[in-house]
Amino acid sequence: MKNNSQWNSIFTFIMAMIGLTIGIGNIWRFSYVLYSNGGGSFFIPYFIAIFVMGIPFLILEYGLGFSLKKSFSKLMHDIRPEFEVIAWMLVLFVFIVVIYYMVILAWDLIYFISSFTSAWGSDTTSFFVNNVGGSSNLTSSVSIIIPTFISVILLWAVFWFVSNHEVNSGIGMISKVLMPLLFILIIIIFLYSFSLPGSFSGISTLFTPNWNALYDIRVWLAAFAQIIFTLSIGQAMVYTYASYLSENTKLIDHVLIVVASNSFYEIFVALGVFSILGYMSLMSSVPINELITSGPSLIFVVFPQIFNVMGPVGLVLAPLLFLSILFAGFTSSFALFEPLLSSIISKFNLSRKKGVTILACVACIFSLLFATSIGSYLLELVDLFLNEFAILILIGVQSIIFGWFYGLDKVIPVLNEYSTFKVGKKWKFAIKYVLPIIIIVIWIYGIINLFSDATLFELIVDLIITFVVLGLSVFFTKVNIHQ
Repeated sequence: MKNNSQWNSIFTFIMAMIGLTIGIGNIWRFSYVLYSNGGGSFFIPYFIAIFVMGIPFLILEYGLGFSLKKSFSKLMHDIRPEFEVIAWMLVLFVFIVVIYYMVILAWDLIYFISSFTSAWGSDTTSFFVNNVGGSSNLTSSVSIIIPTFISVILLWAVFWFVSNHEVNSGIGMISKVLMPLLFILIIIIFLYSFSLPGSFSGISTLFTPNWNALYDIRVWLAAFAQIIFTLSIGQAMVYTYASYLSENTKLIDHVLIVVASNSFYEIFVALGVFSILGYMSLMSSVPINELITSGPSLIFVVFPQIFNVMGPVGLVLAPLLFLSILFAGFTSSFALFEPLLSSIISKFNLSRKKGVTILACVACIFSLLFATSIGSYLLELVDLFLNEFAILILIGVQSIIFGWFYGLDKVIPVLNEYSTFKVGKKWKFAIKYVLPIIIIVIWIYGIINLFSDATLFELIVDLIITFVVLGLSVFFTKVNIHQ
C-alpha cells in the first residue's frame, strides 16, 4: 500500500522540517557542547561538519524521499531484500527515542504549570527527584511518580489526536502554528536576557576561543556528532517527510533554508542561555563553569534556580521558556514517530488512523516505564545507548548502502532540476567516502565512552533493547505481505 500523504504547500513542508530539526537538544545540548569544546574556536569544526556531512546527507535524504515516495523499509528492500532488516532496526530505534522524548515533554509540562507559582521552591534538585524525574537510586523501591504519569498520558492523547489526521491537517497545521510562535517566544526570552546584569560576562565566557582545542580530535568528533544530532540526519525522519512532497521543488535550496534556520536558532539560544548563566553567576557569586551543565539538569534544576533569583520577572520568563521547550519538542516528536508509522502502514496495508492508534498506544505504555522513581536515570542510559551506538552505526551503514549499492547518479537529476544550487562529483565523493569514515570513527569513539564504565544494569538494559529491536526487525522483514 503506497502512503498517499502529501504536504499541501512548500511552506508547510519547510515548517515541518524546521520543527523536525529544532528540538529540546538545541536548548540543553548545543550551548554545553560549544562551551566545553573550545568556545568560539568550536565554530570552525562546527561549520565544516555542516558543509562536509550535514548538508550532503540531508540533500541525499531529500532527493531519495522526494523521488521515490515510498516507506523507508520499502526503499531498503528494493535496493536489496537483505537490507530491509537494517531499515526496520533504524526506524524501531528512532521509535524508542520518541517513547522517552515524550517523557521529557511531560517533565516540561509539569514545570510549565509549576512556573506560574515557582512551585519547585528553593531546592530545585529535590523537586525534580521527588516530583518529576526520580533518581539513579536502584536500591529504593521503584514507584510511580504521579505528576509525570498523568502528564505522559495527557501528552500522548494530544499527540494521537494530532497525528491521527493527515499530515497537512495534523503535523503540517501544528508546525505552521507552533514554529513561528516558538521563534517569537525565544526572541522575547533571550532579548530580555541580554539586558540582564552579567549577561555580557556570560556571552564572553561562551565565545572566548581556545585555539588549542582545534588540535584535539575529540573536539572535531564532537562537532560532527552535534551535526548528526541536531539535523537528525540518517534517521529516516527527513527521508519520510520529503516523501510527502507532491510538487516540483527546489530541494537543495530548501535543505539550505532548514540548516540555516536550525544553526541560527541554536546559536541564538546558546547566547541566551549564557546570558542568563552570566546573570546567575553575578547574583550568586558562583563561577559560570560550576553552573553550566548539559541535559535535563540545565533546564529543570539550574534554570528554576535562576528564575527564583529573578523574582517577579522570573514568573514571566519561566512560563515562556517552558512553553517554548514544549513547542520545540512536540514538533520534533512527530518526526520521530513518522518513519516507523510510514513503514508499518506500507508493510501491513493499514490506514493511517489505525497505524497511529496502534503505535501511540504501544509507545504510551512504554513511556510510563520512565514515569517511575528511576525514570531520569533509565532515560539517560537509553538515550546514550541509542545515540552513541545503535542509531549512529546504522547511519554509517546507510551512507555505504546509498553510496555504493543504490547509485547516486539516479538522484542527481532530481536534485538539480529546479534547485538554484547544484550537486555533482564532490557531493558523490562526500557520500561515498567521507561520511562513512567520519561516522564510523565517531561510532568507535562512542563505544569506548559508552561501555568503558558501564554498570551491569546498564549493560542489561542495552542488551534487552538490542534483542527486542533485532527480533522485531527480523519478524517484520520475514512477514510476507503483498506491498
